[in-house]
Amino acid sequence: MQSFFGRSSRNQRTFRPKKSAPARDKGMKLKRHIDATLGSGNLREVVRLPVGEDLSEWLAVNTVDFFNQVSLLYGTLMEFCTPATCPTMSAGPKYEYRWADGVKIRRPIEVSAPKYVEYLMDWIESQLDEESIFPQKLGAPFPPNFRDVINTIFKRLFRVYAHIYHSHFQKIISLEEEAHLNTCFKHFVLFTLEFQLIDRSELAPLSELIEPILRGH
Repeated sequence: MQSFFGRSSRNQRTFRPKKSAPARDKGMKLKRHIDATLGSGNLREVVRLPVGEDLSEWLAVNTVDFFNQVSLLYGTLMEFCTPATCPTMSAGPKYEYRWADGVKIRRPIEVSAPKYVEYLMDWIESQLDEESIFPQKLGAPFPPNFRDVINTIFKRLFRVYAHIYHSHFQKIISLEEEAHLNTCFKHFVLFTLEFQLIDRSELAPLSELIEPILRGH
């Protein structure tokens, strides 16, 4: 773990500043619960909604955590994922992703993988910073479309994992980050499946990795 974060800071390639959990008493309590249960090593237990807690609060706090995880992982690969090495955002020959946010870019456009990830992380950060979607004040309601936003965030974060595994896994091995990547991905998949955040068809690019997780291996 030390070498993972140490290498990132030494190269000053960290993708972006780490986001903090929502500044609500409940949000901080749930963040502490996540940190405590992660230490148990039982990821199936980690992802479960704590008894008596609000589902939207749980989804919000975990979304920030997964955003940070993916940002850090991709940050260690930025010098190897370039427009020259990755001219399209792909997950193997069968899957190519195009970018559209529905606001600034309405029609999907083909961009390089690093540009796609830049657009994606900027978009997620703008969602996390929008108080009408991720309210900061204790007791403030989550919007009716909150679940739709969460689903879209997770679907797009999955695409970063898919690209890393298909295009940069050998580099991950050489950086000795394989175990960390696999643990982060397993945590992400178990959480996604627990709350049905991504359509199964979207998970197809990494189905060979996901099936053993489902079987408990």
